[in-house]
Amino acid sequence: MAWPVLVFDIESIPDVAGLRALRGAGAELSDAQVHAAWVEERKEKGQSDFMPLHLQRILVISAVFRNADGLRIHSFVDRDGQSEGKVIQTFFNTLEKHTPQLVSWNGGGFDLPVLHYRGLQHGVVADKYWDMGEDDREFKWNNYISRYHMRHLDLMDLLAMYQPKNNAPLDAMAKLCGFPGKLGMDGSAVYPAYLDGRLEEIRQYCETDVMNTYLMYCRFQKMR
Repeated sequence: MAWPVLVFDIESIPDVAGLRALRGAGAELSDAQVHAAWVEERKEKGQSDFMPLHLQRILVISAVFRNADGLRIHSFVDRDGQSEGKVIQTFFNTLEKHTPQLVSWNGGGFDLPVLHYRGLQHGVVADKYWDMGEDDREFKWNNYISRYHMRHLDLMDLLAMYQPKNNAPLDAMAKLCGFPGKLGMDGSAVYPAYLDGRLEEIRQYCETDVMNTYLMYCRFQKMR
């Protein structure tokens, strides 16, 4: 197994402040009303009510970190609604310090693009992450950005042979492999839970997902 390894997952909610800015919504409308109006408009147009990636606000980043000293799980949480930039910067600082192999399930399709957009908005610095050989020649051949490199291993993408039609959900694959899968919540329940103030439940849900991803990674390492 490569050392160190950082398996990660994010949980996000609609960026209602962004929606307000783009739609010119007034202060007389609550966040829930602004979001509901956007959802209704999308439905009337026959469009998905899934929030575009640039309008996803990161609430939790959970990570399993494994190195020669052992394994630990930790979550970076925006507890006050004002710390998203700090949460993202802390994540990238971890990469800067340890240069781990990143492991995800659909990280290339969701988690990393969201981190890119939100990091850009907050002025986050991530030199090592974006290095494609300019500073470290080794990164020309194995970096975090290139799809077919292993410094970021998107397990779902690799197992599907980079064919989206072959993608499998983490919950299903984890259960088929004998692992717990999702417990008590799924992605559609995150925003309602946030509105109810159930932040700890969201953190626990994210940590469950990241642990399932880590277990899938271990099974994959056995396979290869």
